[in-house]
Amino acid sequence: MQPVISAGLLLLLASIGAVFVQSLLHWVTLAACLFCALAVWGRVSGRPTKAIVGLALMLCLVSARCGAGAMPRPQPGDPSLFIPGDANSLAVRVVGRIHADGAVRNDRCRTFLQISSLNGRISRGRTELTLEPCGSPLLTGAWIEAEGTLRRPQPSPHPLLPAVDQRLALKGSWSRLRTDSIHVLRQDWAPLAAARRTIAARFIDTAGPQEGGLLAALVLGGAQVTLPQTLSEEFRVAGLSHALAASGFHLSVLLGCALACTRALPAPVRVAAGCIAMALFLALAGAQASVVRAVLMGAAALLIRESGSCSRRLGVLLVTLVLMLLVHPTWGRSIGFQFSAAATAGLVISVGPLEQWFLQHWPQSLHRLAPVLSIPLVALFWTLPLQLLHFGAAPLYSVLSNVLAAPLLAPLTLASMALAVMVLILPSALTSVLLPWLIWPVQQLSSWMIALVHWISQWPWAQLLTGPVHPLLALLFSLSLLPWLLPIPLRWRGWSVLMLSLVVCLQVRGQLRDDLIRVEQWGRQWLLLRHKGRAALVSSHGDDLSCGIGTRLSRGLGHQRLDWIVVLDPVGTDHQACWNALTPTLQAEQTGRLPLSPGQRLQSDGLSIGVSHHHGRLLHIRYGGQAQRLRRRDLRPQSG
Repeated sequence: MQPVISAGLLLLLASIGAVFVQSLLHWVTLAACLFCALAVWGRVSGRPTKAIVGLALMLCLVSARCGAGAMPRPQPGDPSLFIPGDANSLAVRVVGRIHADGAVRNDRCRTFLQISSLNGRISRGRTELTLEPCGSPLLTGAWIEAEGTLRRPQPSPHPLLPAVDQRLALKGSWSRLRTDSIHVLRQDWAPLAAARRTIAARFIDTAGPQEGGLLAALVLGGAQVTLPQTLSEEFRVAGLSHALAASGFHLSVLLGCALACTRALPAPVRVAAGCIAMALFLALAGAQASVVRAVLMGAAALLIRESGSCSRRLGVLLVTLVLMLLVHPTWGRSIGFQFSAAATAGLVISVGPLEQWFLQHWPQSLHRLAPVLSIPLVALFWTLPLQLLHFGAAPLYSVLSNVLAAPLLAPLTLASMALAVMVLILPSALTSVLLPWLIWPVQQLSSWMIALVHWISQWPWAQLLTGPVHPLLALLFSLSLLPWLLPIPLRWRGWSVLMLSLVVCLQVRGQLRDDLIRVEQWGRQWLLLRHKGRAALVSSHGDDLSCGIGTRLSRGLGHQRLDWIVVLDPVGTDHQACWNALTPTLQAEQTGRLPLSPGQRLQSDGLSIGVSHHHGRLLHIRYGGQAQRLRRRDLRPQSG
């Protein structure tokens, strides 16, 4: 590896490591690792002492910058600082500006509000605004006045549940405002938000919420479009969620089209066309981490290509990632940034060698499949440790689904972008006439794509659930994959197999242990019993929210189906389907009847729950060789 590339890799490791340090021990460990790596770099590269000292100084500066900005803190005047330290909430009257569109979901709107006045005092900060009931979307640029309750976000009760406080902090908000009415003072002009809104509305109104939503997501990214939850889930299970996220693939399609249309023109014109395409993509998709990374790399590659130089893609990637983290350290904690960086590194490093291997070992009749298979294979294995770390799951048919979807995805993306440009530049009356005719063939492709994704997501074991993976195990798993992904001597592959076997054994051992997990949030409680890879659930509530949390807990812990579920609350007919998707055996409370009669027991192998004869007040729970006795009132629905 070239010394410059090695130095860039050290800087990237320093910046990423500093983003995640949380204690003095972490800092000491990071410093020791960087010192050892720096010593090896200096010895292997033969660089003079002056160069080594210079790189060491850069490592210190990069680590200090990324560590200081990894988790932002509220600035003076932030709304959260107005809440008394001994209080959970504060009644407020605020005036502020809507920061981003808030769509209506389940009669509720949620977005960020940039506050300028709080209870008559000047405030400079951002809060998450929830309006319920909400009849129409909240629009970017609207100045509003509202009265409501300001609260601090609560930490997550379990690692598998959303950490609302951390999510909001990474977006510059440390408070949540809930209100039931707002007064719109005025509406500022927000051209980019209006353009995104126009594209999404036109596509969805013309082609429907699924087909039109997919076409809009291919242009704007899933973060800017409200897609049906089932559609997003099916794309994720099929291993095609990257198609719904604005990323390098979408930019490559747009940039490639722009360069192909101007290939016969002078170089300055080609560069200008490429820059316009990238600027349009950035404006529509928004300054997300994956979008910024794609635009920066695309700009560097375009300039290098047009200047006649040989593009050192790995060096461009390392410089891009380090600069992004220096400017915006919180991006290091973004899952989108991590997946985008890992997938791009894999495409830069491993696609070429893997494609050459296919060409050398496969018959000539199959050579056309080499690039088709290389890209999804590399993207899968380079991002697999992150999938297991963050989601405890991996799509088993990801490679096949990407191969089958490739003939549809590229033309769909290009056609959607062309239609989006038409929607923006043509008069509304003319667009209303032309769009239904022009979008019809694209809508058919979109429906085929959705049908393909739905079909694959229904295959047996479409998603491998591994349960939560410890960060150290994820790191060991990544190291065990490196000898197969990098040009490393073959003798290291034997050690990688042993390391992979160790990781699998440790993970399986953790999944097979007996455990009782108790979670409490929003006045609701859940008990998850685990024994030898199987599980059962007790829930205090029977609504959709409780079922959703129960599903998240069970799937996150690696259980596709539960042996049985007991709900200490009536389950309505509209909620029945959600619970039935989790278990074949559901016992719920009915009017005047307990889910289990005194003396009755519900059990499976190693898991059981029973009610004592004392008027049903005590629950006897057994998981494996362990047992507990709980008062039933402690799990009853509470106000909250």
